[in-house]
Amino acid sequence: MSDTLLWYTTRGAGVVSLLLLSAVVVFGVLSVRRFETAGWPRFLTVGLHRNLSLLAVAFLLIHIVTAVVDPFTNLGWAAAAIPFSSYYRTFWLGLGTVAAELMAAIVVTSLLRQWIGAWAWRLVHWLAYASWPIAVVHGWGTGTDSGATWLLAIQVLCILAVGLAVLARLVTGSPDPLATDRAAFRDRVRRQP
Repeated sequence: MSDTLLWYTTRGAGVVSLLLLSAVVVFGVLSVRRFETAGWPRFLTVGLHRNLSLLAVAFLLIHIVTAVVDPFTNLGWAAAAIPFSSYYRTFWLGLGTVAAELMAAIVVTSLLRQWIGAWAWRLVHWLAYASWPIAVVHGWGTGTDSGATWLLAIQVLCILAVGLAVLARLVTGSPDPLATDRAAFRDRVRRQP
């Protein structure tokens, strides 16, 4: 495989990973909000979140593998597994390794969810809120075209989408699926003599 093809594949897979992971975070926030409309039932949001997550992981693996085997950077597998161990752009690449390992923890616990329980899964799943911005910062410092206008525009778009989703969640508060039942129960209790 030519060095140029590896370079394009690494960069392309990195950009696609950023777009997909941003969408995963947005849909994750929406699914927690129990977002649904008549034309968009909640199971679609959850299913889309899960399928986009799998696709994002696939592109992330392509990004990592092509970066490791690219002879220009000569990273080696240790740099992909041990944060801040690479001689090549040590800090920025180390951030990518940290983000990938946080994502790996999310994937593993999602696969083991039925055995580890919802509480442990949810606790580890919160790492997505750390892994995503770390991955964004990794892209700013690692890529050879990180200063390109088109890539900055994509990054700004991703940051805005995630920021708006998180803001909407904070403003609207956490949903209480039993709020209606509790209110009806309180009304019945108050009406009793």
